[in-house]
Amino acid sequence: MQSQTQGLKRGLSARHIRFMALGSAIGTGLFYGSAAAIQMAGPAVLLAYLIGGAAVFMVMRALGEMAVRDPVSGSFGHYASTYLGPMSGFILGWTYAFEMIIVCLADITAFGIYMGFWFPEVARWIWVLGIVLLIGGLNLCSVKVFGEMEFWLSLLKVAAIVAMILGGFGIMLFGIGTSSTDAAATGISNLWAYGGFMPNGIGGLIASFAVVMFAFGGIEIIGITAGEAKDPQRVIPKAINAVPLRILLFYVLTLFVLMAIYPWTQIGSQGSPFVQIFDSLGISSAATILNIVVISAAVSAINSDIFGAGRMMFGLAQQGQAPKGFAKISRHGVPWMTVLVMGVTLLAGVLLNYLIPENIFLVIASIATFATVWVWLMILVTQVAMRRSMTREQVAELKFPVPFWPYAPIAAIVFMVFIFGVLGYFPETQAALMVGAVWIVLLVVAYLLWVKPAAGAAVEEAPELS
Repeated sequence: MQSQTQGLKRGLSARHIRFMALGSAIGTGLFYGSAAAIQMAGPAVLLAYLIGGAAVFMVMRALGEMAVRDPVSGSFGHYASTYLGPMSGFILGWTYAFEMIIVCLADITAFGIYMGFWFPEVARWIWVLGIVLLIGGLNLCSVKVFGEMEFWLSLLKVAAIVAMILGGFGIMLFGIGTSSTDAAATGISNLWAYGGFMPNGIGGLIASFAVVMFAFGGIEIIGITAGEAKDPQRVIPKAINAVPLRILLFYVLTLFVLMAIYPWTQIGSQGSPFVQIFDSLGISSAATILNIVVISAAVSAINSDIFGAGRMMFGLAQQGQAPKGFAKISRHGVPWMTVLVMGVTLLAGVLLNYLIPENIFLVIASIATFATVWVWLMILVTQVAMRRSMTREQVAELKFPVPFWPYAPIAAIVFMVFIFGVLGYFPETQAALMVGAVWIVLLVVAYLLWVKPAAGAAVEEAPELS
């Protein structure tokens, strides 16, 4: 275990880890992507977030069971290599890094859109370039600096969401910021006044899962932090048990208020729906404050994404499944090479925002959904494989076992496979499934051509070296 965490410093407390998971999962998917989900499902999107949240909680418990038993850097990539074989670990680890890169592209794109609220005349790619350079630099600092920044950014987000919920109830109950005509048009009746609760039928509800599952993406970063947590056996269970309920409350209650104070049919994708709503209600200062919040939310999510991908690639390098340079540690205990690679890769986002600023978000979000759901599916399957390899006595010794074993993990696995079907069925997201399938094939080829032969050569050389 020591070799897995060598060089990384255990500088993350329970406070850091809990808010890092919130920071990664409460970001662009809620503040920007929720508009697309609402347009697909109408008010029934609330059901999609509840169902998706339950499945994600099972993923977190499966990950938690493994992380508490064996807290290592690289986390679920290492577990997949151990219980499913080196190829599975290679595919899972690199798909997670791919997920973080794609999610990060969505987040930096959203950041550019948010800045357009104040500076519509400035080209979006300029903002995107600036944030990539800033966050890349911050991630080269010590992990404690990173954790503190993430804590405060996430705290700002959470406080803003609570204020937005309270403000929304204030608008509904007392008509704050609205005329008497507008006040009459706000209320719970908005959830069924415009075509019913499920206006686009069950098909619309199912279609929204592509965006809804993207919104939860990133929460699995809790597992990545295991190698840098001060007391993983205590910290990780607390973080996992605290986060899902909070996220469900934030997503479901926030969107409930949002659709009650404003007709869901008019919630578009021109910037954050949160900013749009308060701006339309004439509360200009609230819109400005919320724009600051959604910008900080995007920065927080980008911060977590770069951290997660960097640590996963560090773990892969330690297992011989990534270039050796990725395992290099700076004097601050940071795998600097992986941070640098992430920063350079994100420059592609600058180019995409320059070339196709209009259509980029939905394309990126759906590709990210494929990568996210693949990672979750592999985590669930790995946990099942671990359980099957354990004796009854070893299972009894687990400190953080999955609840409702084996039925809940199996149900979650079936749901993840269903999401792949959703991506393949709807024309808007079919490209994401194809990109994802090509990615997995490329990883298999890369493993068979380079990683496996290199691992075999290392085994043959080992006796000679000794």
